[in-house]
Parts: sequence; C-alpha cells; structure tokens
Amino acid sequence: MSEERLSKQIEFLMEIDRLKTVFRRAYIADASRRENSAEHSWHVATTALLLAEHCQEEIELLRVIKMLLVHDIVEIDAGDTGIYDRIGAIDKAEREDRAAGRIFGLLPAGQAQEIRELWDEFEGGTTPEAKFARVLDRLMPLLHNYYTQGKRWLEDGITYEQVLEVNQIIQESSQELWKFVLAMIEESVSKGYLPRAGKMAGD
Repeated sequence: MSEERLSKQIEFLMEIDRLKTVFRRAYIADASRRENSAEHSWHVATTALLLAEHCQEEIELLRVIKMLLVHDIVEIDAGDTGIYDRIGAIDKAEREDRAAGRIFGLLPAGQAQEIRELWDEFEGGTTPEAKFARVLDRLMPLLHNYYTQGKRWLEDGITYEQVLEVNQIIQESSQELWKFVLAMIEESVSKGYLPRAGKMAGD
C-alpha cells in the first residue's frame, strides 16, 4: 500500500466527518433536535441489515448497505434538500453531481470510481438494490415523523396527500412494508399528526 494512497483515504475520511454538521428536516425520535445526515446514513444502513427480508426481489444486501452509507455524502457541499422542497429540487441534481465529483474525487482512482458508481446507482433507482435502498431512505423519515407525533409534518405544513404521493415507491420493492406504511400514515391522520389537504389548522 502506497503512502499516497493511504493519505488520500485518510483525507476522504476526515472530509466526510463534515456530514455530521449537515442537519436534516427530520427530528430524532425523542424530538429533542434535528438529526444530521451522518446519523441518518448510519440508521438507514442498519435498517437495510434488519429489513432486507421484506424485499420482494433478490438483492445483494452488502451493495444496498454500501449505497446507503454513501448516498448522502454529497450533502457536505450540496446541503440537504427535503423531499417536499420543490424549489430546492430545481437544481438539486446539478448541486449534488458537482459535489460528488469533488468529494469522491479525493479518493484513490479505483475507490473513487467504485463509490461514484454506487452513488449513481442509488440516484438512478433502477436496480433492485437501488430501489430497495431508496425505499428505506423514505421509510426512516416516516418513522421519525410518527414517533415525534408529526413534529416536522406539522411545522412544515405537510399533508396526508403529499406524504402518500412521495412514498408510493415503497410498494415497488415491498408490499409488506407498503401495507405497514399505509397503516402508519392513516394512524397519523387519526391521531392528528398529519392533516389532510383542506383541513390544516385554521381552515
């Protein structure tokens, strides 16, 4: 192993430490603060380890976990763009592609290519592994919103209809998880965590 190769790997590891300072819209389960993107990446990768059995397709679990560990690294430069942020979504792809080039480019060539390919695969969302990784990436915010009694949903004025729309992809990989999610969304409405359109506070 060359000294230069190791130096680049260490530089990359220290660069991605900055992901701990990127805060998301979602709150952690006790609602005391917002989670950061590094915490999210760890949590959703662990979710893959536990819930892989619920995927309808044959998948390579290690590849799913790898994708989930690297999928948000670009947020170091690009920031977190919320799933309901339509304005931020306009240039999201451009910002994140530029960030991927810079950050993954810190690695030795072979590893830079491997990580970039994992990130591209996740973003493309066409392989069974990428589809399931994206399903879990949607599942975790749902869980956080449910366990914080809709804190983020209520703060941002998110409705039942919006939540249902952006989470449709879950059923593509797992009818079992989709059934669970639908029940959780309906329960969130009944408990007042998630308003329906036209029934916001003050309407």
